[in-house]
Amino acid sequence: MRLTLSGSVRSLTTLLLAGLIGVSAASAQTAQPSAADLRLVPQSDAQIKLSFAPIVKQVAPAVVNVYASRKVVQRQRVSPFFDDPFFRRFFGQPGGGFDRPRERVESSLGSGVIISADGTVITNHHVIKDADEVRVALNDRREFDADIVLLDERTDLAVLKIREGGPFEHVAFADSDSLEVGDIVLAIGNPFGVGQTVTQGIVSATARTQVGVTDFQFFIQTDAAINPGNSGGALVDMTGRLVGINTAIFSRSGGSNGIGFAIPAHMARFVARAADQGGKVQRPWLGATVQQVNAEIAEALSLDRPQGVLVTAVFEGSPAHEAGLRVSDLVIAIEGKEVTDPNSFGYRFATKMIGEDTEFLVVRSGKEVVLPVSLKPAPETVPRDTRELLEFSPFEGATVMNLSPAVSTELGLDGLFEGVVIAAVNRGSTANQVGLRPGDIVRAVNDQQIKTTRMLETVTKTPPRVWRLEIERDGKVSQLVLR
Repeated sequence: MRLTLSGSVRSLTTLLLAGLIGVSAASAQTAQPSAADLRLVPQSDAQIKLSFAPIVKQVAPAVVNVYASRKVVQRQRVSPFFDDPFFRRFFGQPGGGFDRPRERVESSLGSGVIISADGTVITNHHVIKDADEVRVALNDRREFDADIVLLDERTDLAVLKIREGGPFEHVAFADSDSLEVGDIVLAIGNPFGVGQTVTQGIVSATARTQVGVTDFQFFIQTDAAINPGNSGGALVDMTGRLVGINTAIFSRSGGSNGIGFAIPAHMARFVARAADQGGKVQRPWLGATVQQVNAEIAEALSLDRPQGVLVTAVFEGSPAHEAGLRVSDLVIAIEGKEVTDPNSFGYRFATKMIGEDTEFLVVRSGKEVVLPVSLKPAPETVPRDTRELLEFSPFEGATVMNLSPAVSTELGLDGLFEGVVIAAVNRGSTANQVGLRPGDIVRAVNDQQIKTTRMLETVTKTPPRVWRLEIERDGKVSQLVLR
């Protein structure tokens, strides 16, 4: 099994809901159904025949097809005979003088959702990754060029802006935290490029944290059919509001097996707000690390079941330290929302806006304590001094930075504030071939401790016969020897 990245009707809706709860249209106009009423099971054949068409008509104009393209330059050899040094000597330059650059266009197809009348579109990062040009097509066949406003690989979300036209039909965000297992949802997108398609299902689970697609593991699971091309499309509730952005599927065949995942609307709204406020995602810094509470820890803490996250470190001068958070505190909720593991804790905290305050519900010595936490940006205690290493070495093609709380937060490296980190690796570079990855910490090169990017760049300019590297990844230090 593998994980695949996929890619006004108020009166009509009232009639639909009125049928679901078994009342007449006339009575529905005078009494609005409660939230509990909306979840009643159909009681008659007439109710089963009710249609979702009014919701689809409301939402469909705001769901777009996203076409992304990029130019890739490849070198193509005229003939395999020119691999022979003899032929190159007489007919070409040494090293393959008959190589000819060839430009080709790679394209990808996905979906997106218009979230404001000015043409702001939210989609998946993987749909438009490395794109040179982006176009969006509406369900009425109009097409527009779009600019990339924001890319956030950590959440697999991106924000686009349609260049012209408008105003556009758009979808409002829902409260994704109010979703319950069993709620009916509709998935709208462009699977396999066949055109806009609607599928219906239920919420199979909420707060899925073992999906492995983004840094913030907190997904809505649904059995509504999601297929390649649906990525970036809308998952909407029965009021026509956006509850999630369809993102991934579990599949053996590449098609839908009834297990699809959507990024919650709360995270999508957070990224959209960041786009409005300068086009950069800035997440709050806590300055503490936490760990999963397993059965053994729960027993040691006299808990009736594993719950919350255990604080393992608090850094002096951080918002956590100022709030009074302590090592061994058990955080069980953030602003009244339950925390079950480090992933749900990270999601709850990361979707808060800087400049505001939040509340942690903590169990300390068997008693519940409420701690107010200020939401502040992580400080850049030392200049990041970003450098792309171009000299021939195991690091050729890697972009490196000096670590600080700010860099650590951006890269998702909790608790690592000193040293040199690899921020990016060019595809096909020496660093890529050696196996270096973004997030790797360079601890030493040829027995010399590496403390700054300048030091690493200096070391790589004088290549030795043998390279000995000390690399930290996911808390484990590995020794590499390269000749």
